[in-house]
Amino acid sequence: MIAAGSKVKIHYTLKVNGEIIDNSTGRDPLEYQQGQGMLVPGVEAGLEGTKPGDKKSLQIAPKDGYGETDPELILTAPREAFAQMPDLQVGATVRASGPDGEFRALVLEIADATVKLDLNHPLAGKTLDFDIEVVAVEPPPSTIIRP
Repeated sequence: MIAAGSKVKIHYTLKVNGEIIDNSTGRDPLEYQQGQGMLVPGVEAGLEGTKPGDKKSLQIAPKDGYGETDPELILTAPREAFAQMPDLQVGATVRASGPDGEFRALVLEIADATVKLDLNHPLAGKTLDFDIEVVAVEPPPSTIIRP
């Protein structure tokens, strides 16, 4: 069964508002270690105690997924900061560097002198619907019983 420290392989489909956002179809199963924060908290919690062959549908609230939308992460930047992007459009994702390193932002509005950006994760504030099949579970090292 999946427990803290287990190495797990899963196949999954992620939907938001009924639209498939991501899935592992045609790829190797996703591998992660339970309890290491490799998946959003709601998925890890929802898979706790499952075993290979189990299938689960999980609905993850924003607080247990990518978080709520943080209004402090909606910023206005000077338009001249995007001078190298004359074709910049609303809805585009831009990459930039700041004091904390690289980040991605969604362009919300473009005015003559400013550009309004959303630095929240693209799935922040969204309810996530996962369909998951547990493919394999390797118990944590401390629970392996040796003869």
